[in-house]
Parts: sequence; C-alpha cells; structure tokens
Amino acid sequence: MSLRIGDMAPDFEAETTQGRIRFHDWIGDSWAVLFSHPKDFTPVCTTELGYMAKLKPEFDKRNTKIVGLSVDPVDNHKRWSTDIKETQGYEPNYPIIGDTNLGISKKYGMLPADLVGTSEGRTPADNQTVRNVFVVGPDKKIKLIIAYPMTTGRNFDEVLRVIDSLQLTAKHKVATPVNWKQGEDVIIAGSVSDEDAKKVYPQGWKAPRPYLRIVPQPKL
Repeated sequence: MSLRIGDMAPDFEAETTQGRIRFHDWIGDSWAVLFSHPKDFTPVCTTELGYMAKLKPEFDKRNTKIVGLSVDPVDNHKRWSTDIKETQGYEPNYPIIGDTNLGISKKYGMLPADLVGTSEGRTPADNQTVRNVFVVGPDKKIKLIIAYPMTTGRNFDEVLRVIDSLQLTAKHKVATPVNWKQGEDVIIAGSVSDEDAKKVYPQGWKAPRPYLRIVPQPKL
C-alpha cells in the first residue's frame, strides 16, 4: 500500500510505552507526528529519540502530539529509553509503539504488505525502509511524508517548520515560500483572485509577477 499526501492515515490499535492506543482516537483534535525506526538500540535513532524528547515542548505549543514506532517489543523500548536518557540527556516523554507483527509498518507502506513473519530475528538492514516521518492533521489525513536512509539523522527542526506552514496555510489562503520561517512574508494562494485578495489585503501586496503576490504573514 502506497500512501500519499491527502490520504487518510490508516488507523490502528497498538501497545506503546504509555499503554494501548487507538491512533485516531489518540490524535483527537490535535496534529500528530509519527516517526518510525527499523530497530531498537540503533545509533542514529538513539540520537533522534532523545532530540524529539527535547523538542516536545515546541510540538506541544503547536497542539501536536508525538509518537514513535519501532518493530521491536515495548519492553525493549523501555530498556532503550534508559540508554537514550544516559547518552542524549533526554528520555522519551511520548509513547513509542511496539510493532512486533509488522502490521503498522505494512499499513504505512514501509514494509511489503505480503511480508510474512514478525520482528523476531530481523536486522536493522531488513527493516531499513522503516524510517519515515508522517505528519497527520486533526482530520486524520496525511499532510507530510519524509523518508530517510539509516545513515542520515532526521532534521526535526524542519518538521516543526513544516508544521508551522501547514497550520498557517490550513487557516489562511496562503502558501509559504522557500525556506520560510514563522513571521516571514507569505504568498497569496493562486486559487484566490485579485478581486478576492483585495478584500482580505486592502493594503495591497508586492507583485514582482502577477502570479507572485507577497504579503506579510497573517496571524495564526
């Protein structure tokens, strides 16, 4: 199954380090980040889980919940959390899913749907495609998918930046330009006519080209 932006995020029930969850119910009216890992006690993922714990207050400010996933059992996750705290300075303060039957990884297109067996005996290389970031909106639809190789640590500051853009553009008919950051100018969406734009932006806009209409960022 190949997921695309705009698809409904597959729902599931799973055991986590913070108890059993049903994904859609757990998201509720929030946004969510699901980020996956090929195996516990792997070096790059150890740094990532620690950094996400450090960043959690920033996600909280954005009404965004964090959940990790690894194909290994929850008991392993709990032991791994001790290593993460001791080496990174932060212990995971969000749930981590145990996907031992590989069902969620298959639902999200990270492993082949016809793959048989469980996580037992599988190596990080066997699961190397289980290294994605999914951002899910309150409507339970997928807003962002990023896949990373095992040797490259993820940039979660970039995920925060994208969430700022997603939340802004969900509320206002604007788009954000290259390398945009919170507070910088934005672009009036192409779906908005000049006539309608004048009602929202009576002060006008900068337009180096008719299709490139630049305005200050609206308030969230």
